[in-house]
Amino acid sequence: QTQLLGVLLAAASNFLISVSLNIQKCAHLRLACQTELKPHYKIKLWWCGTALLGLGEVGNFTAYGFAPVDLVAPVGCVSLIGSAFISVLFLKKTMRAADILGGTLTITGTCLLVTFAPSVPQELTARQIQNYLVSWPFLVYSILEIIIFCTLLYFYKAKAVKHIVILLMMVALLASLTVIAVKAVASMITLSAKGKMQLTYPVFYIMIVLMATSCAFQVKFLNQAMHLYEATAVVPINFVFFTSSAIISGVIFYREFQSATLLNMFMFLFGCLLSFLGVFVIARNKKEEHLQISFIDCGHIPGQKLTGKIQPDSHSSHYGTLNSEDD
Repeated sequence: QTQLLGVLLAAASNFLISVSLNIQKCAHLRLACQTELKPHYKIKLWWCGTALLGLGEVGNFTAYGFAPVDLVAPVGCVSLIGSAFISVLFLKKTMRAADILGGTLTITGTCLLVTFAPSVPQELTARQIQNYLVSWPFLVYSILEIIIFCTLLYFYKAKAVKHIVILLMMVALLASLTVIAVKAVASMITLSAKGKMQLTYPVFYIMIVLMATSCAFQVKFLNQAMHLYEATAVVPINFVFFTSSAIISGVIFYREFQSATLLNMFMFLFGCLLSFLGVFVIARNKKEEHLQISFIDCGHIPGQKLTGKIQPDSHSSHYGTLNSEDD
């Protein structure tokens, strides 16, 4: 029942995030159609979307206190499914057959995830988290992750290689630390709210610093990827990398599959595969929306009247050149 509560909370939060993003997109499109330009933060609709986004992220954070990492992270696909269907209402987009097929695959995969997810106790105390931090599997995992991240960072900085896989791999490596820290902080806050005070332990504040730092650098590299590549390529690859890294970190740090049967592990991974496939089907061949904003509007030039011809008539073979006596 506790895990089911966490899953429902994560699904509702991700759906709320998709609603908020579509509301913000709608606000930007309305702003672009207005003759009087003003900042987006002066629009009530944009603030409404921002408030819903914050509420959704808080709900997502809380879900980690009730359900395993391996279950909460893949449910993030609800955000993409919701965005695909809600955009039909908010942004007047057309529903494609790929959206329906991808949504069906993703929902099927999510149902398998929920059914065969590991059943582990979620009351993680500060002492347990301290023991997990110094356990040899996590230390080996941390060393490997640092080596891989430094290698990718070397190619990114020194060699100026900004391939989408390199950028999103760094995001995924940072996301694994973020997920571990979020799970720890949410669990300790949940236990403290129940009367078992955990906030006096130093590990609580260490996890908060780790969560904030990894999240900040994660956003930096993700923004870089969004700037260089199309969102239709970034979103599915980032979802697959993030979910995979979250599952691996949950298995190694929180030992969530320690008592799982072979059938449960196989069906859980098959559910992940279906969810990944559904996300790629939804994002495949999706056209990017570009705002129709003129770069130059001669009507807004002070003192300029549109009575003269912009391009003079040509009576020579040098049409389009400036009138000059020089060769």
